[in-house]
Amino acid sequence: MLEPEGSPKTWPPLGLPTGSVRALLTLIVVAVVIQAVVRSLSLDIIWTETLLIALAYYFTSRRFVSLPASVIERLQDEGLIERELHPLFLPRHSIRVLLFAAFTGLGIWLYQQNRLLEPRVLSLLLMVYSFMVGALFRSIRRWLAGRISDGNQWTSRWGDLKALGILIVVSIAAAAEVLPDRGPLPEGFDRIALAMMLFYFGSR
Repeated sequence: MLEPEGSPKTWPPLGLPTGSVRALLTLIVVAVVIQAVVRSLSLDIIWTETLLIALAYYFTSRRFVSLPASVIERLQDEGLIERELHPLFLPRHSIRVLLFAAFTGLGIWLYQQNRLLEPRVLSLLLMVYSFMVGALFRSIRRWLAGRISDGNQWTSRWGDLKALGILIVVSIAAAAEVLPDRGPLPEGFDRIALAMMLFYFGSR
């Protein structure tokens, strides 16, 4: 049975552009985490975990197929795919810039308050920035790949080296956690290993 035009299945949530609700939820979680850090309040770890998951989902592409911008524009002009509005009707990448600016502002404020090296604060900023820098790196890599004649070959080789290096580092950190006779690792090695893993997730 054919569904009538305008069926609820074709409506974006709340009639907003795709990704808008996800953006609002992410901003809410960011606000809760930042105010807790600023006010030195104890915050359940579930908020930090949710923040990282939200960032991971928000920074991923909303299209299932990655196409060159010129191809997407042509398909939109021909009416073969819908023209995609950006979340909350804001310019492209506005939410990502806002998230980056929020944590940059937090880092600057904490530095001025001599609180940047507090263990809880340092761990949070390390995790968040590792993922964000990875996402930024992904954008730069795609831009370079489109302008270098052997860009795809270059990105493939770099992708292999990056994956191998991060697998080794995280495996060492994991082995140190589970093996009974583990040798001592440098202080903070596990944080660095997990930060590298989040960078990898962001860069994919």
